[in-house]
Amino acid sequence: MTVPGGALSVHDLALRKNKIKKIFMYRICGTGMGATACLLKEKGYHIEGCDQRFYPPMGDYLKKTGIPLHDLSQLTTDAQIQALLSQFDMVVVGNVIPKGGVDALRIEKSGVPYCSFPAALGGLILGDVNVVGIAGTHGKTTSTYLLEQIFMKIGMHPGHFIGGVIDELAPAAMGDGRFFFIESDEYDSAYFEKYSKFRSYSIDNLILTSLEFDHGDIFNNVEEIKEQFRLAMPEIKKTIVACADYPAILELAQECGGKDSWIFYGDNKECGPYIEQLTPEGSRFRLKFKGRDYTFNTNLVGRHNVLNLAAGLLYALAEGISGEVLSHAISDLKMVKRRQEVRGVYRSSLVIDDFAHHPRAVEYTIESIKLQFPQKKIWVVLDPASATARSDVFQKEFVNSLMNSDGVILAKPERASTVKGRGNLDCEQLVSDLNKRGKESHLAKNASEILQQLNRLANPSTLFLVLSNTTCLGLWESDFIRSLER
Repeated sequence: MTVPGGALSVHDLALRKNKIKKIFMYRICGTGMGATACLLKEKGYHIEGCDQRFYPPMGDYLKKTGIPLHDLSQLTTDAQIQALLSQFDMVVVGNVIPKGGVDALRIEKSGVPYCSFPAALGGLILGDVNVVGIAGTHGKTTSTYLLEQIFMKIGMHPGHFIGGVIDELAPAAMGDGRFFFIESDEYDSAYFEKYSKFRSYSIDNLILTSLEFDHGDIFNNVEEIKEQFRLAMPEIKKTIVACADYPAILELAQECGGKDSWIFYGDNKECGPYIEQLTPEGSRFRLKFKGRDYTFNTNLVGRHNVLNLAAGLLYALAEGISGEVLSHAISDLKMVKRRQEVRGVYRSSLVIDDFAHHPRAVEYTIESIKLQFPQKKIWVVLDPASATARSDVFQKEFVNSLMNSDGVILAKPERASTVKGRGNLDCEQLVSDLNKRGKESHLAKNASEILQQLNRLANPSTLFLVLSNTTCLGLWESDFIRSLER
């Protein structure tokens, strides 16, 4: 390959995809990077990758794929990195790599062309398939997996790209091209590509689950997030399903001229789903589509899971799939790892792991767990580790979102906030505010202090709900995980 080193766009990659044979994934263990590696490998490319640490669950999964993995701690000089990269036609760069950092400079100096993983997907994979993008602040991973399951259960062969690890499925698979469900993140793509990932995905159909402020390290307000969707809308020629519970979504529909053609759903009286029954065993609800009422029963528990499922069902109905066929497909659905995942029992207390770290997601997850385990006292271990969560943006909102728990252990972030113009989350104040409102709360500065509280509280009537999008101050890498009874 004779292309000089430098960043490649989706268009560049589409033109050169038949010349690219060997691809190196730099920081492969991110959920998006790992899923991209799997998809490119299935497409026939030779894939290798490196990272500093191979965190579960993606790290564990990658080790099973046969993809050669390189430990960055063993590659300590520029010469070693450049010698490795020179063997490849292209480098896919993880978004964890900062501009001007050692890794970025090594990649740039290698002379090997590079791109973001969204550009690699758009240029090498998605141009020839019917892409269904699942976007929004909350529920993307879950909704994408639910759609994949539904379409598989009705006998189709969809492709998928999911930012999570699933027991029965690879994080990504090609399918037959008729439907390709892709989790479509609004976060930017790479240090050299500062726009939302989904804008590279050649989206034909869009499911928009939610839209509110997040990712304060790259967006100043929700208007900037809306702008990314505005720029993508002209390319979306087919179906758009959107949740009407979010004012920003209704504004976007109005601004893009789609208020009458979009399919809306929501937790309100105007568009449904109309939830008739929520139980620990499942949910019963009604949907209205093109003037007809459909009644569905599912094993999924919790209002937010019903909403995520409703979005997928409306898309399927719009594709002409019958309500009767769909009813059979949703009776026994599964969840992604780290989404209300039962991890085991610790000193007689059930332990559940979930990815929630935004106040609304925290509130919805607690509500669902309370519904599933009504006899348990729910002690939440909250790790506000994302850039926005560890800022003071949601200082008051976190208090309100945690009030439905029975107690809180707050893991103090190890890093300062990177949100523009905002301070750090005042953890001491958050704990104080919760205690003042009658919610027993404690601050933990490391995994050992979390364990001290767990040891004190553990009993058969207590459930520990760990909400974290990382390792929760190392809790999930400590002896705690090995001591869980399964």
